[in-house]
Amino acid sequence: MLLPDRRFVLLAPLALAACGFTPIYGPGGNGQTLQNRVLVDPPGSQDSYLLVRELEERLGRSSDPAFALSMIINTSEARLAIDREGDTGRFNLIGVVQFSLRSLDSGQVVTSGTVENFVGYSATGTTVETLAGEQDAQKRLMNVIADQIVTRLYAADLGT
Repeated sequence: MLLPDRRFVLLAPLALAACGFTPIYGPGGNGQTLQNRVLVDPPGSQDSYLLVRELEERLGRSSDPAFALSMIINTSEARLAIDREGDTGRFNLIGVVQFSLRSLDSGQVVTSGTVENFVGYSATGTTVETLAGEQDAQKRLMNVIADQIVTRLYAADLGT
């Protein structure tokens, strides 16, 4: 059985510290800086409602915000598995979200970016099953996109 070299295990934390690694939820990390301090724009559609809900679950609701998060959400649907009669058996729901985090003190954009992902659902059952699959796919897509946005926010240089 191959065991890792003990010297590597002991020196790994030093190497991470030397490269500027800061734990996200440690002192001075972005997790602590952003937790309960981000005001997410209010939702205006079903997609934005789901995304705001997911983001507030991860970042917390702010009573005293220091940052504001704005988003532009675009979703589209791609038909897959089309049979000879032209019926679609599967769909991909594609989401692209542009986001920007700005400081409420200065009004300056601290970080911004675009995230994109997709999820699929089946359309081979009844109408009710297909509708339920589409709604579930919408929830899953916004969940995945919220994870991507939060990851980007945690990795950003917030200048704090």
